[in-house]
Amino acid sequence: MTASPRIAHWISNRPATGGTRHQSVTNPATGQISGEVVLADRATVDQAVAAAQAAFPAWSELPPLRRARHLMRFLELMNQRKDDLARLITQEHGKVFTDAQGEVARGIDILEFACGAPELLKGDFSDQVSTGIDNWTLRQPLGVVAGITPFNFPVMVPMWMYPLALACGNTFVLKPSPTDPSAPLLMAELLREAGVPDGVFNVVQGDKEAVDALIEHPDVRALSFVGSTPIANYIYETGAHHGKRVQALGGAKNHMVILPDADLDKAVDALVGAAYGSAGERCMAISVAVLVGNAADRILPALIERTRTLKVLDGMNLDAEMGPIVTAAAHQRISGYIDAGVAEGARLLVDGRGFDGARAGAGCEKGFWMGGTLFDQVTPDMRIYREEIFGPVLCCVRAPDLDAAIALINAHEFGNGTSCFTRDGHAAREFARRIQVGMVGINVPIPVPMAWQGFGGWKKSLFGDMHAYGPEGVRFYTRQKSVMQRWPESIAGGGDFVMPTSQ
Repeated sequence: MTASPRIAHWISNRPATGGTRHQSVTNPATGQISGEVVLADRATVDQAVAAAQAAFPAWSELPPLRRARHLMRFLELMNQRKDDLARLITQEHGKVFTDAQGEVARGIDILEFACGAPELLKGDFSDQVSTGIDNWTLRQPLGVVAGITPFNFPVMVPMWMYPLALACGNTFVLKPSPTDPSAPLLMAELLREAGVPDGVFNVVQGDKEAVDALIEHPDVRALSFVGSTPIANYIYETGAHHGKRVQALGGAKNHMVILPDADLDKAVDALVGAAYGSAGERCMAISVAVLVGNAADRILPALIERTRTLKVLDGMNLDAEMGPIVTAAAHQRISGYIDAGVAEGARLLVDGRGFDGARAGAGCEKGFWMGGTLFDQVTPDMRIYREEIFGPVLCCVRAPDLDAAIALINAHEFGNGTSCFTRDGHAAREFARRIQVGMVGINVPIPVPMAWQGFGGWKKSLFGDMHAYGPEGVRFYTRQKSVMQRWPESIAGGGDFVMPTSQ
């Protein structure tokens, strides 16, 4: 029997094997173990943080343009190897290859933004704020910072973090999900090839032990996290208790409102893609369709047909629309939610639980397969409405008018993303202004902001003050220093015992 490949850490630009515990890595399409990932202990985390701490003085003093040149070289390498990264995502996560290519492309967008470090780090200057005194600001790096990232975007979500962190002069420790750990290691190798010095970027594979070690480490100045709301809340509170700057993005229950005047064919296409793309394993997936007025009668027949005929195939099949569920445990959890929806009285229009993996392709019989599931007559008191399912389950809720739809969404504890499909400009404007959600789409089903804008929700979808990437990402990874300066020739004689004012 051939031993499974060992997937290690990355510290000081080389593989490291610290830790005695391991976890299997599985191809979700086949159910076969493809490798074993080493889980870091506290000593391994200490080693990674020490490497980052040692690298920080020289990296932070490097002019921003020279840091940006390393990132530009990394950008070139990422574009050369983007399909290799996408294949690793498909093999370990299961999302279809074309979707994985899109994930890598969106990560590269952030890298391109970070290459503008000289412009992003410019401060403000005020001449003559008082007689003979000038005042200016500059932004300086924090030190060692860490990112804790989820399984569903093993390339894109880390790239929300480390390109900007490095561009701003910090050094970085990444703790990716042990479910799909290989892509971050390839990115680490490309950073080394781009000339990024030893210790500037490190990867520790692991579970809660590694997370807690990063949270509690005195030399880690800031933490960025993306994942479920309970863990986000834990990381935010624990990290703040340990004196760290924390940005923790949590869960979601994203609604799409469909008004009767919408282009219903396009709305159905948008719903199917946003609900079932990546098997619903996206924090921006649409999991609730709010059907306003008579939109339900007109849209449901087409929605049922599209859900039943989803192309659920092995992810490397370029015709695939949806791949497998990421793990057997996730498959069981999602099935439990479908059971709960039926028990609570929701109308099950399409049941994805009986999907036969043999239909997905050769060798897929033992994979973690599920078809799309569609519920109607869902009410706000049901678990399938209240809780994040994180799977290919779409719930349809009825609303009499736009005001009721807005009130429904605003009452939910999550406020990550939402969308409204309509031809009515006034309705669209009212929706965008009144909705209490951080990211809003008008006839756009998944309104993920571009690299120069910033990503983040409201309410229990975000813990912390600043959104990911964009200008707020720059602020998160730096601290402002204000300098006031004058020269002896402009200083009047004698002590001044009153509060300074502009004179």
